[in-house]
Amino acid sequence: MKISEDKELTVVQHLEELRKVLIVSIIATLVMTLVSWFYVEQVLNLLLSPVTFSNHRLVYIGVTEAIMTKIKLAFFLGFITALPVTLWQVWSFLVPALRKIEKIYFTLFIFLSFLLFVTGLLFGFLVVFDLCVKILLHFGGPELDPMLSIGKYISFTVNFLLPFGLIFEMPLASFFLAKLRLINYRVMVKGRKIALLVSIVAASALIASPDIFSVLLMAAPMYLLYELSALIVKLVDWKAARKLGRREKELIAAEL
Repeated sequence: MKISEDKELTVVQHLEELRKVLIVSIIATLVMTLVSWFYVEQVLNLLLSPVTFSNHRLVYIGVTEAIMTKIKLAFFLGFITALPVTLWQVWSFLVPALRKIEKIYFTLFIFLSFLLFVTGLLFGFLVVFDLCVKILLHFGGPELDPMLSIGKYISFTVNFLLPFGLIFEMPLASFFLAKLRLINYRVMVKGRKIALLVSIVAASALIASPDIFSVLLMAAPMYLLYELSALIVKLVDWKAARKLGRREKELIAAEL
């Protein structure tokens, strides 16, 4: 009976800790959303630069569209800027149950995942998004004037950039999956054609344009990251095989 009570207490304690993690993460997101609100105009001007650079103007349709768009953008910025706190809370919740080497790996994973996510967002905006928007607007021709809604434009921007943040996690995820022996280089090689197809389909769905150049412009980084992930997995496999070879030599030497 006592063992059962101890187990129940442990479960309750874990649930309490999880509740604290969720509460702190939500509060951090809300606080950073409030802080981000004061910088929404500057960020909005930056996101609009591919359009305003071409002397186009955006409109808002409906009385609440402008304010709701700014609120959504502030929440998105709050979520991104609060990610370190959220990841730190997840880290503090899981680390006590890990061994020393696992703690080191998990700490690196948390730090690098945030770094790669932000790098993906910046790459997507600075390298791909700007050029892609200009190409898409060019297809309207001189006889047509674009009437861009601010709400739809920001939604398009967020939906365009978020996949870059997630895709840039691929090399890191591949490294840890390879370390856990869940994937190997042979699997990555076999998946190349599928990765290429998924990259093109995903790019087509996100851009929603018949312009093949814009699709390839977005699909190329996705597939290149897959190839980088394959090289990382190959390196992990090579190190594992080398370590296994050393152990076998040591065992043979010990038997002799």
